[in-house]
Amino acid sequence: MIIFVLEESEMTGNEIVKTKVTPLAGPSGMKLLLSQIRPAWKSKRLIERVEALMSVDPSSACQRIFNAAIHDLKEKIVVAGLDIAAQAAVENKMPAITKAEDIENLDVTRTIGLAYHMGLLTHPEWRRFMRVYDIRRDLEHEDDQYEATPEDCFYIFKTSIDVVLSKDPVEIIKLQDVKAIIEQPSPVTLSLTVLDDYKCAPIPRQKEIFYFLISVSLNTNTPDLVRQNSYKSLGELRETTSSQVIIEASNKFFGNRNPLSETEARVAFKAGIFPYLKQTKVMDFFKSYLSNMQKIGYSFQSHKEHGELLSGLQEIGGLEFCPEELLPEYLRWLVLCYIGERSYGQFARSSKAFYSYAGAPLALEIMKTCRHDKIPELMEKLRKNKEIKAACAEANAVARRFEDIVDAIGES
Repeated sequence: MIIFVLEESEMTGNEIVKTKVTPLAGPSGMKLLLSQIRPAWKSKRLIERVEALMSVDPSSACQRIFNAAIHDLKEKIVVAGLDIAAQAAVENKMPAITKAEDIENLDVTRTIGLAYHMGLLTHPEWRRFMRVYDIRRDLEHEDDQYEATPEDCFYIFKTSIDVVLSKDPVEIIKLQDVKAIIEQPSPVTLSLTVLDDYKCAPIPRQKEIFYFLISVSLNTNTPDLVRQNSYKSLGELRETTSSQVIIEASNKFFGNRNPLSETEARVAFKAGIFPYLKQTKVMDFFKSYLSNMQKIGYSFQSHKEHGELLSGLQEIGGLEFCPEELLPEYLRWLVLCYIGERSYGQFARSSKAFYSYAGAPLALEIMKTCRHDKIPELMEKLRKNKEIKAACAEANAVARRFEDIVDAIGES
């Protein structure tokens, strides 16, 4: 029997580069394929039994390798966690899972399905494995109308080994692990190991951890250090969190009709939820924040309040999610805060312009990092704004500070 190994192909744009096909014939070819099986199965003499069957009964060899893969998959489900298995079973209307024996009693289809819903198999892997099951059933009932072909045997062997038997079990990160980290009596940073474990965790476990961190970050009764650790961890996990988890979190924590508080806005931004919030809610929040900015004012005399005010704006992404209708007013305030006004009195000789030392650097940074396409156009309109034009006319130092903004935006 000849088995063909297809080397990995490459895709460039919409074109698939021609794939090289190499024949795997005889014992040496089979050894190459079987050598990828994990040592745990090699110690069970799986390879020797399969090799002995291949020359006399290929269908039985396929059956044995497939059965080993299903058994291995069940063990991986148990290692991953009975809690995740139980939740996935309930959500997908499968038989209840309360103990390891329940998984052992699952039929083949439900075993493959449960592994997929737990995130142990990707969608392509699930499809491949289900095809293997169909082929294996045909071989099991082999008769004059259907005979095992080399292609059938190869597909069963290749998929069973690639998808299951070559991969180590994954011990999925637990909520208790993350809880222990953020409750440490010092500021924390998640390790690369934790980040990788979370990235590989199935959606149910990601959801559990992500929801927990959001809940702690929003809970004013939680110690400040724990809240800060939780908030920081959200930002570190955001990039590897499933979009499904983020979308569902937006509905769970921010889907009500209540106005968005500043704390909620900061957590929503840190968790990557802001793009999924209702636009009316976002509009109301930015209107309220602008009103507070206008109340405090941009004058250098309010510098003591500018640091907290503008740092708070940065913590919700600056102007990234600011509705377009409000953008001109936000920019006008930030420009006036940065350029300041003509100096006067005893300090006029040492300083040609008075501006907020706390607010000006933050205002410039917020404008520089804003990615709205209309920023350059709006800046040119602001150049003609009555208040800004008057401030620039009073002192060259103020006018130069306005040009500094234009240059900084152009370079960003």
